[in-house]
Amino acid sequence: MDSSSSAAWYAQLSKPFFAPPASVFGPVWTALYVIIAISFGFVLLQYLKRRLPFRVLLPFILNLLFNLAYTPIQFGLKNNALASFDILLVLATLVWAMAAIRLRARWVVWVNIPYLLWVLFATVLQLGITWLNRGA
Repeated sequence: MDSSSSAAWYAQLSKPFFAPPASVFGPVWTALYVIIAISFGFVLLQYLKRRLPFRVLLPFILNLLFNLAYTPIQFGLKNNALASFDILLVLATLVWAMAAIRLRARWVVWVNIPYLLWVLFATVLQLGITWLNRGA
């Protein structure tokens, strides 16, 4: 994936009025990946210690996979529709993960609130970008 052509492609897309500058995404995702790593690491460790069943770990695994797939879909394939579908899966698996862990480790739910808020925002943004560029 050529980052300069991807950046140029993204820059030329029509975006909703509330879209932040591209420079915001890197720092935000860096902070969120720390939260994701701590949460996923905790849940994985608890599963490996046989303190949590696989059904609690599964949505965390799926969320990580869908999250990691987003950038190659959006910027590699340059496919807004597929990126919209993927971000909806990120959102759904995050909500599922938070619901799955809530009774066993409530702090994991609380620490993921910023991630949830950003994914909600990113979902609305991506759906808006897809809609605005549907004929392109």
